Amino acid sequence: MTLILLYKALHLFFMVAWFAGIFYLPRLFVYHAQTRSPECAETFKLMERRLLLFVTPFAVLTLVFGVLLIAAYGKAWFAASGWLHIKLLLVLLLYGYHGWCFKLLADFRADRNRRSPRFYRIFNELPVLLLLVIILLATFKPLLQ
Repeated sequence: MTLILLYKALHLFFMVAWFAGIFYLPRLFVYHAQTRSPECAETFKLMERRLLLFVTPFAVLTLVFGVLLIAAYGKAWFAASGWLHIKLLLVLLLYGYHGWCFKLLADFRADRNRRSPRFYRIFNELPVLLLLVIILLATFKPLLQ
């Protein structure tokens, strides 16, 4: 049981660290899409790249400790946890979102951004909504089994 609690604590810690970056990066994209100054654009390129590279290991470690947690609970628990299957589908969407951030970053780096600041404001809300549903699933899991 001690190992499960350690895995859970580390899973949560790295998830919070990952989300700090996932919430902030699209906000940088909003400001980057608004700027007309080449100097500011270069600063945003640097900030965006550093932030995404900084939080990506947290995304990986969130996954590692999540998988370890599932393995520690066992196959029978996994099979019986319908809420977890929904959560994992949403988590896959989050990893897709993270990957999409790399694509958007590449567009900005090459000065190919064609999206509006409004797009990035909406884009910024997607992980917030996914996180809310994931937390609700994890919190109310006994009611969903």
